[in-house]
Amino acid sequence: MDVDTKWAVIAGQRRALARLMDGRPEEDWERPSLCGEWRVRDVVAHVALTPRSPGVGAILLAAVRARGDFDGINRDMARAHAARTPAQLVADLGDTADSRRKPAITTLDNLLFDVLVHVQDVALPLGVEHPMPSDAAREGVERVWRMGWPFWAKRKLRGLRLEATDVDWAVGEGPAVRGQAQALLLLLTGRAAAALPALDGPGVARLIPPGAC
Repeated sequence: MDVDTKWAVIAGQRRALARLMDGRPEEDWERPSLCGEWRVRDVVAHVALTPRSPGVGAILLAAVRARGDFDGINRDMARAHAARTPAQLVADLGDTADSRRKPAITTLDNLLFDVLVHVQDVALPLGVEHPMPSDAAREGVERVWRMGWPFWAKRKLRGLRLEATDVDWAVGEGPAVRGQAQALLLLLTGRAAAALPALDGPGVARLIPPGAC
């Protein structure tokens, strides 16, 4: 995918999230997302806030204050922005959909998989199917597999072979875990419980904690 295509996907995902949340009752905004301690409201606020992220100086200062806890910084910033009304957050998504401004410490490839995953963090808990563009999902799994922090996917999934069934992508050695790139991206970014129903192959048993249903 070229640069313009990646930005077009990001814009489309932001608009899709705005449509998904527009007019939702308050209880939907307060539901837990797939993303750890984040509510649906917090994830939406994070996506809306991304093009408005402060500069590198402000981020580094916040990191010092948080003793290097970048996840905590992201969470705190999202929760602060989430104090806006649902209508304001939906409007924010639409207003910034086409923005090409990136947070100071990230890249376009990181931003691409980030928005793909965060839309699923919201859609799946709400019972909404929102397929990722398959080419973009492939870009996402390739990027997350190559990077280390914060997911360490290559280390955590050592001894397994991951095979996408909808695009040309496979990595690793060992019992196979197969599924669409969308499900594999959720797996690689720590959303195993959400990914498992869409995966198969002899390696899936290694992904299920002992005693799980």
